[in-house]
Amino acid sequence: MMTSRLEQLAKLHQADPADAFLTYGIALENAKSGCLDEAIVWLDKTLEIDPDYCYAYFQKAVQIEAKGNKDAACAVLKDGIETAKKIGDEHACAEMTELLESMDT
Repeated sequence: MMTSRLEQLAKLHQADPADAFLTYGIALENAKSGCLDEAIVWLDKTLEIDPDYCYAYFQKAVQIEAKGNKDAACAVLKDGIETAKKIGDEHACAEMTELLESMDT
């Protein structure tokens, strides 16, 4: 029997709980299966491990907006944009700015 991608990521995470890429992957797998609260928890863990992980801010905002809280999603994006500017990630900054503008309309 094949193990699910989520199970594989969980095993890898047990071996290396400080790997932000793994916690981010677990978050995305949860989001894909519609477990938005669980996805947000894992995105928060990702940001605890690596506060500069820009795409975790992006995805967290997407999940929060999907739950119907646009104001909280916008706040997360603003934090993410500041982080992206601080570390010089222009691509992430542009993507989050675009998402923020689409939420403001």
